[in-house]
Amino acid sequence: MVDKLSLPLRIPGPPPSPRILQEPSQLPQHHHHQQQQQQTPPSPSPIAPLLQELLREPLLHKEREAPNSSPRSYRRRPTSSSRRPQLGKYYDPNRGKPWSVDARVSARGRRVLQSILGSVELSPARLDEVLVALDPATTDYSDGGEELDSLSIDLLGIIEALEFHKKTDAALNVFEWVRRRHGDAKLFRNCHGGCGPLAPTVISILGKEGRVSDAAALLHSLQKEGCIVDVYTYTSLVSAYVRNGRYREALSVVQEMEEDDCKPTLITYNIILNVYGKLSMPWNEIVSVVDVMKKEGIFPDRYTYNTLISCCRRGSLYEEALQIFEEMKSMGFQPDKVTYNALLDVYGKSRRHKEAMAVLQEMETNGFPPSIVTYNSLISAYAKDGMLDEAMELKDQMKSKGIKPDVVSYTTLLSGLEKAGKDVLAMEIFEEMKTQDCRPNLCTFNALIKMYGNRGKFPEMMQVFEELRSGGFVPDIVTWNTLLAVFGLNGMDDEVSGVFKEMKKAGFIPERDTYNTLISAYSRCGAFDQAMVVYKRMITAGITPDLSTYNAVLAALARGGLWEQAEKILAEMKDRNCKTNELTYCSMLHAYANGRELDRMGALAEDIYSGIIEPHAVLLKTLVLVYGKSNLLAETEHAFRELTKRGSSPDITTLNAMLSIYGRRQMVPKVNEILCFMKESGFSPTLTTYNSLINMYSRSGDPGRAEEILREIKTKGRRPDLFSYNTLIHAYGRQGLMKDATRIFLELKASGLKPDVVTYNTFIASYTTNSMFAEAIGVIRYMIKNGCRPNENTYNSVVDGYCKVGLREEASVFIHGLQQLDPRISSEDQRKLSRRLAER
Repeated sequence: MVDKLSLPLRIPGPPPSPRILQEPSQLPQHHHHQQQQQQTPPSPSPIAPLLQELLREPLLHKEREAPNSSPRSYRRRPTSSSRRPQLGKYYDPNRGKPWSVDARVSARGRRVLQSILGSVELSPARLDEVLVALDPATTDYSDGGEELDSLSIDLLGIIEALEFHKKTDAALNVFEWVRRRHGDAKLFRNCHGGCGPLAPTVISILGKEGRVSDAAALLHSLQKEGCIVDVYTYTSLVSAYVRNGRYREALSVVQEMEEDDCKPTLITYNIILNVYGKLSMPWNEIVSVVDVMKKEGIFPDRYTYNTLISCCRRGSLYEEALQIFEEMKSMGFQPDKVTYNALLDVYGKSRRHKEAMAVLQEMETNGFPPSIVTYNSLISAYAKDGMLDEAMELKDQMKSKGIKPDVVSYTTLLSGLEKAGKDVLAMEIFEEMKTQDCRPNLCTFNALIKMYGNRGKFPEMMQVFEELRSGGFVPDIVTWNTLLAVFGLNGMDDEVSGVFKEMKKAGFIPERDTYNTLISAYSRCGAFDQAMVVYKRMITAGITPDLSTYNAVLAALARGGLWEQAEKILAEMKDRNCKTNELTYCSMLHAYANGRELDRMGALAEDIYSGIIEPHAVLLKTLVLVYGKSNLLAETEHAFRELTKRGSSPDITTLNAMLSIYGRRQMVPKVNEILCFMKESGFSPTLTTYNSLINMYSRSGDPGRAEEILREIKTKGRRPDLFSYNTLIHAYGRQGLMKDATRIFLELKASGLKPDVVTYNTFIASYTTNSMFAEAIGVIRYMIKNGCRPNENTYNSVVDGYCKVGLREEASVFIHGLQQLDPRISSEDQRKLSRRLAER
């Protein structure tokens, strides 16, 4: 938002104030121009002059310090007591008139400006020829400080004019030329020892040009020369850092500003509040900033309230947002389009669709027609909640109102369809987007990378990655995080580590979202310890966990069935006033299911059904999934009925859960019913879909049909996983068709997958079932030789196989000779096998 933030200009810094940040972290970008509003709300007060966004708006006869004013005084524009200033604007009697150079710029300065503007190409020689007229040694200026002040005025006017005319390079060249001639001390220091208005202007321009290091060097040079740096110069550098995504450096400037006893303005507080919102800081810490602000006699303006409402988005704090909205109105500030869009976005991200639509109606009633931003927020809310029909209807509705969907609209729909598993429809949206001459942006490419990556279509994913680069885009933090998530989802922990290294090589500093993604990625790969190492690194880096972090940790614990630890994390969240959301409870359901705590899972399900915990669609879908994995048919069907009864559409994950449980129970008509629904509704089968079918046919004793499904996976351009192959090997092995099982095993190895202990144990169990003990022991030798450690099930299969055919003595010989077969087996493991043999 900083790229649209107007900063106060040419006002000496006010007296010092107490520190307001103890451990601030990052500064985000601001979306709107701000204004300085003084002491008591809600009546309007005079507004300080503002430094306008030079590339966007004309500079309208700005007022400056009167020549004889004191260091702490400045003139204010008169404002009508009955007129409240609009957010991002200021009252100017000259508004609407043609832009002109500041009246105090000398005639010589104006001639220099016209010469530069009239030059087609400003070579160094031409620049020197033109600017020498400004040199005090060759003009009417003398060497006195007063004359140098006049030079600074001319220079400021020329630079601002060149910036207005979009000649930024020329503006910076002029600045560097004069700076080389006179040095920072003479050029910037005014009669009061301050750095004057030139510094924040130049720093702002450097920030826009991405030259943040040069901007920082300029400020530090001023400090070295003994200039008093005011709040506006500091804020210009903060804005420059934020504009370029360098949040940590922006933070250090805020810290330095406070240590320099530079009193914060309303704008400073608004920036800090926006930072806290972007960082998802606990709500009580956000409120504490407002309390300090009010204690200092600086009261919120409309921008502050809009910022506070926006702070509620990530944490789904819709109740707090409504409270701020009501307070804002009670203080005399009328909501504007920004307010309504922010509140609507909070409701959308909180999955409060009814309330979001009510905000839309109130907007229109109060004379604020919905914009593309409004519709994109609504489309995002519905799409993320799987309500894709409603999202598509909104797209049609906005078209009917003459609002053309933009790249955000299409990319949001594409992402929603991808998440639901409707790949064909997702690509149709992508094609529609291109036919409407809507050029894909980086977010579009990131969504496509995610879609192909999640399906294991890595060649297509890398093709999109190349198209991204050839299209002139540079991978951003979301691109890298998407790749981390994709490889994590596919259990490719080496690739996760590799991407993380490449990301750091590219100059990206891991932030909270990256750490959250890494925690999720490693836990999906089964590397729980590594996930916790990442979590500790994040804490060490001084990054405060937010709701997303806690949810990532909970998801990691859930995968291991560590429900007791998950309950402790839940308690910690409540202690930190970190509001839980539906994803929090989804993880708790998974933790109970994987930990076989079915009673706890059932109790949580009842809280969801009864409304004690709001029955979001994602929670009902999770109930279908966890009950399905627990093979509880009645409970799974109950959750599925609740989902449809409440008007939510099932997604591909939910349908796969139903397919899986029906398949395990050989309920073929039900399986076919689900498959028909998927086809009619535009769902693309995933690898999980195919694996459920392979499992069903394997269990029914039809390995041939199961192999047909394996072939279909390949014809669809997908890659079978270990589960696909292991299940088919097991199906052939149960039938005693060991040649076919071996054929599938060789195909598994040829595909690049590495057989695991389940693969080998499947062979061993099949051989022992058919009394082929020599072959079974041969498999054990082979797996050890190839670096796969046998586990308890490996040896139990052999012992149980011997016992089944009455060969107890051979079983005893096998147990006592295991040290020769497997030197790493422990004596305790051998004793366990002996006890098992005795019990049989």
